[in-house]
Amino acid sequence: MVSSCPARTARASLRGMETRIGEIAALLTAVSWTFTALAFAFAAERIGSLALNILRLLVALVLFAVLGLVLHGAPIPLAAPASVWFWLGLSGLVGFVFGDLFLFQAYIDLGARLTQVVFASAPLMTALISRFALGETIGPIGLLGMFVVVCGIALVVAWKPGKTDTPSRLHPHRLRGVVFALLGGLGQAGGLVLSKIGAPHFDPFAATQIRVIVGLAGFLVVAAVWGRFSEPWRAMKDRKALGILSVGAFFGPFLGVSMGLFAVQRTGAGAAATLMGLTPIMILVPAYFINKERIRLMEFLGAIVAVSGTALLFLF
Repeated sequence: MVSSCPARTARASLRGMETRIGEIAALLTAVSWTFTALAFAFAAERIGSLALNILRLLVALVLFAVLGLVLHGAPIPLAAPASVWFWLGLSGLVGFVFGDLFLFQAYIDLGARLTQVVFASAPLMTALISRFALGETIGPIGLLGMFVVVCGIALVVAWKPGKTDTPSRLHPHRLRGVVFALLGGLGQAGGLVLSKIGAPHFDPFAATQIRVIVGLAGFLVVAAVWGRFSEPWRAMKDRKALGILSVGAFFGPFLGVSMGLFAVQRTGAGAAATLMGLTPIMILVPAYFINKERIRLMEFLGAIVAVSGTALLFLF
């Protein structure tokens, strides 16, 4: 009898983890996006946002193809219905091409840490778009949460660099970076809503692969129209940037985005969005130790307030 107690406790713990699998996936998504933000910010400064977007989706596509062969015997989910390809493809164009093109330029203009604070507006935009596209309601507490998110971002945006800040840590295109980070959040929100409309129960890895395929095609068209098709080829000569972006591709479009979609499917969208929105807080420690960035009180408070507003927006 006594010896069976640990076994029962272990089974109860496993059942508890199963009921919280969505929340766990959302938290792991935030951790993945922390690594992704740091990796892509580094690579973007070396090779530019367009080349980075094309190469990281190419790396992710290879990873998805290998996973598809192992799990399903096919490198591409061609068996998916046409409607799923349409909605997820549209989601890939909005989320990857539109959103990430602005987001990665924001990494260059603003830095990974501050970009993620402004990018915390993405759940707010998701709620607003869902209100009109899906008919989801927003209560009084949710409206308060929106106001708090805006206040948190405003704290960071309103901060002015002081005389003690070294030129190497200042960003000359700060305002442009803020605008681009907001547009990146808009793309993220639009892509998520389109995914929910078209494939609410589809395999998250296969769904993300479809988004990556269409997103990569979209970036190739953009590169051709802009006459910058040679940039990815030149960027491949930078082996350090290529290695770092490959790490970011694994934790970002391959693992992070797939786990984020899995989290939304397995738990409430609000709880998932709140936990995934912890990246601005999680990134503070590695930004300090890896990038030697000075963490200012106003920026720290802004990140805390923005994440708290997201929690109000979705959890209450």
